[in-house]
Amino acid sequence: MTSASRKELRKNKKKRKGLKIFLTIFGLFLLIVGGYVYYLYNKLDDTVSGMYTPLESDQEKKEEVDRRLNNKESINVLLLGVDEREGDRGRSDTMIFMSLNPNTDQILMLSIPRDTYVEIPGRGMDKINHAYAFGGSELSVQTVEQFLDTTIHFYSKINMEGLRDGVDALGGVTVNNEFDFTQDGIYFSEGEITLDGEEALAFARMRSQDARGDLGRNVRQQQIIDAMISEAVSFSSFTRVTDILDAVGTNVETNAQMKELRRMFTSYSGVRRDTIREEISGTGQTINRIWYYVVSDEERNRIRQAIKNHMEAK
Repeated sequence: MTSASRKELRKNKKKRKGLKIFLTIFGLFLLIVGGYVYYLYNKLDDTVSGMYTPLESDQEKKEEVDRRLNNKESINVLLLGVDEREGDRGRSDTMIFMSLNPNTDQILMLSIPRDTYVEIPGRGMDKINHAYAFGGSELSVQTVEQFLDTTIHFYSKINMEGLRDGVDALGGVTVNNEFDFTQDGIYFSEGEITLDGEEALAFARMRSQDARGDLGRNVRQQQIIDAMISEAVSFSSFTRVTDILDAVGTNVETNAQMKELRRMFTSYSGVRRDTIREEISGTGQTINRIWYYVVSDEERNRIRQAIKNHMEAK
């Protein structure tokens, strides 16, 4: 064997050894990543199972829900933010109606003021946030359906204290604050600000220093939700997925099952790119010495038509 042949043989051995090392490291990487993905899949499945809280009315809506998801038609979601204390069911402090249209890649978002004067099925005229105190998520969904003359396909109830955990799990959120104010001892400057969980909760709750009262607070709540959705789908949130699942699992109830969430994730994710905001106009009135937010028939019909137009848009 010549000197050149021996050098070539040693060179080839080094290449094969380097290739083996690379394949070993790559194989270990695949095992680790594969194991982590499998762990996350099972954790996600367990988390969704733990959150799943069906409503009595779900069965009669099942055919419509399946059809809409299969055909990628608009679906409606009601978000309930609830302040609950031990031994007290509490009231829905926040009601946000969202309609997702995958054909236009738009989401219509509408906050319902908690003092809105409505008919609560089986209870008569009252503030809309009392529906939760009377009959939980089930009656809240029924009341909103009647008020907006539409179907709520899915609901999600979150303990408002859990908002703090969710924002912290995401690593904070960024919003644009319209004016500076102080709430719960926290100063919020005007302009773009980044908030941790405690700050986000205070930001979403402030209304007394806003000339628009509940309406202004509704805008800030929507800002937090928009920011959380944007942050949740970002690549940087992948490393925080276990923290996010832990925060969600302990603070959220929903009637959406895993298979439905998968279909929404694949077919409706584009709607987050364009948010249409509607606002319910009304007047403050005192009825039987109680203050209510009264919405006229004309305004209610306008909102109903806006929802219908959004859902049917192609």
